[in-house]
Amino acid sequence: MTSSIKTMLVILGVTFAFVLEPAPIAQAQVTLDVSKLTCGKLLSYKFTTAEKIGAWVSGYHNGKRGNTSLDTHGLIDNAKKLRNYCIRNSQTLVMDAVETVLGAAR
Repeated sequence: MTSSIKTMLVILGVTFAFVLEPAPIAQAQVTLDVSKLTCGKLLSYKFTTAEKIGAWVSGYHNGKRGNTSLDTHGLIDNAKKLRNYCIRNSQTLVMDAVETVLGAAR
């Protein structure tokens, strides 16, 4: 092979490597203002689960009260309580729901 053909093959190979390389998947960053989040919206989100948001809200709620211990079974139970409350009260703000559901327990 002549050097010009070798050079051309190398250039084609590099070009195909870049063309065929999968493009990185863009991930949208989503930020929620939980103070404005209603129970109905909480239950309808497709990018996260009600349990994950419930876990964050539970941490926030306990942090406000100076409670630094983590009861993993209680966390799951509280997330279920919050979800069940939200099913029945879709217009209620999540932060108000947390106070109603967890306020008496803490």
